[in-house]
Amino acid sequence: MLLEGKTVLVAGVGDGLGREVAETAFRDGANLLLAARTKENLHRACEEIDPSGARVAGVPTDISRAADCEALAAFGRERFGGIDALIQVAAYENVFGGLAETDFETWRKAYDTNVIGSLTLIRALVPGLREQGGGSIVLIGSQSMFLPQLPQAGYAASKGALLSAMYYLADELGPDQIRVNMVVPSWMWGPPVQAFVRFRAKSEEKTEEAVLQEIVGSFPLRRMTEDGEVAEAAVFFASDRARAITGQHLMVNSGELMR
Repeated sequence: MLLEGKTVLVAGVGDGLGREVAETAFRDGANLLLAARTKENLHRACEEIDPSGARVAGVPTDISRAADCEALAAFGRERFGGIDALIQVAAYENVFGGLAETDFETWRKAYDTNVIGSLTLIRALVPGLREQGGGSIVLIGSQSMFLPQLPQAGYAASKGALLSAMYYLADELGPDQIRVNMVVPSWMWGPPVQAFVRFRAKSEEKTEEAVLQEIVGSFPLRRMTEDGEVAEAAVFFASDRARAITGQHLMVNSGELMR
């Protein structure tokens, strides 16, 4: 198993990608430390992934708060002896509108969460990773950084800033054998996109299949990537199979940008 004997911190465990990442890492042998702002989400995830509680623990965490991040890192050391990898999924996505109508406060919140929050969490983990001789940091980007899709310029800009930060982190932390990479999904079949497809089908009086085909019909694979497939890529980066890979972003998009 890819992560046998490793402890993986998954930040941002909800009903979508974060949960898929947690389940995939657990399946591949990892001990799991789960973080999210909502206690109920954490409790449910821990209970459902590992009812015994032997290999899973959850800590309510707001990644924008340095004290929360430091407490999370300390708990990981106490419970599992340390953290070997971070897969950082937590993000603020509710940033919509074009230039004229957008609310710039949502841009600030996206940047504070998606960039500053990610860096706050990473900074809390780096001392432990250094002491252990290295590890892996996996960030989640968005294809919206490269291709406008929905009117989410603020969200895309925050993820673009995170991508730039990733290159600098890989260079800074590389001498300590800490690898930093990013997985970049596009449309991803999971609860949020399923809800979007249902909404469009109802409002446009179309079948859900017709709406889906309008989105994916020109993709080389002619289908939408599943959130579990994005999770597989993140787990690969977290594992020793990727021990010589750093400073890279990997598109997981069914070939969409080849259109």
